[in-house]
Amino acid sequence: MSTVLVTGGSGFIGVHTILQLMDAGHEVQTTVRNPDRNKDVIAMLREGGAASPDRLSFVTADLLRDDGWREAVAGCDYVLHVASPLLSYVPADENELIIPARDGTLRVLRAARDAGVKRVVVTSSMAAIGYGHPPRSTPFDETDWSNLDGEDAQAYPKSKTLAERAAWDFVASEGNGLELAVVNPTAVFGPVLGPDFSGSIGIVKALLDGAMPAVPRIYFGLVDVRDVADLHLRAMTSPKASGERFLAIAGETMSILEIARVLRDKLGSRARRVPRFQAPDWLMRLAARRNPMARAALPLLGKVRHATSAKAQTLLGWRPRSNEEMIVATAESLIRLGLVKT
Repeated sequence: MSTVLVTGGSGFIGVHTILQLMDAGHEVQTTVRNPDRNKDVIAMLREGGAASPDRLSFVTADLLRDDGWREAVAGCDYVLHVASPLLSYVPADENELIIPARDGTLRVLRAARDAGVKRVVVTSSMAAIGYGHPPRSTPFDETDWSNLDGEDAQAYPKSKTLAERAAWDFVASEGNGLELAVVNPTAVFGPVLGPDFSGSIGIVKALLDGAMPAVPRIYFGLVDVRDVADLHLRAMTSPKASGERFLAIAGETMSILEIARVLRDKLGSRARRVPRFQAPDWLMRLAARRNPMARAALPLLGKVRHATSAKAQTLLGWRPRSNEEMIVATAESLIRLGLVKT
């Protein structure tokens, strides 16, 4: 078995990836920005079924600083670069997201190259593929890149696109034989293991809490976090994955209203606060006058981005769970951990 570095071990994707690596018998090192988070990672791993994380070690490292990265990659065969900045607010300056994402990715790649790592798998996003384009019926795939001049190419899509572009450019010009593969997930759902989770999980939480009396007309692709972790492991070891991108989407694109319907259908009385109606676009525009998050959502209203994961399924044998299964698993975990109102 190999020794693998997972950056951002306290994150939603990171902790699920660590679980699967340990289950497969790998030795794992992971980075956290603050060593106080070590205990949180261990608690989440135990929640996920890891009896004893004895094959896991921690290194303190920050994407904005050089300190710690040499130690983090030391002795590693592979690096899964999962860590990425994600803000809970709309930044006034988009560089708050872009600089950490791009520079942090390059920092990890340089350390991996210098340490003789065989391959790095970078977690990018559908945001680096399907944003800034006019409406289209054909599905997006790995040959597409987001157009950063489009109206919906805001700070987050820019950060993911520029970071991934920088990674490919670095490996081509300075990689010195370092292999690169990239995973591009759509919105990530699935079982929560603790209070840290992705923004897409926050949508399910808000629906269950009744925080949205009506939902905006927004659509996106979905993928289960367990399948995202599985795809990282496949991209890490498969000879076919070197130099490739892999878009991760489970099924058809869904609206928030359709997600709400699944929750009501499957959870019964536990979904009593879930809204039944879609807010008209004019109401969202009215809310956007005072609410920055509503304002950021305006360019997304009504835009449907179809996408395909045919490449990952054909090349790597990846088989994702259904949309319904991951939505229910998300809700069940939030309820079980007491993270939503009951």
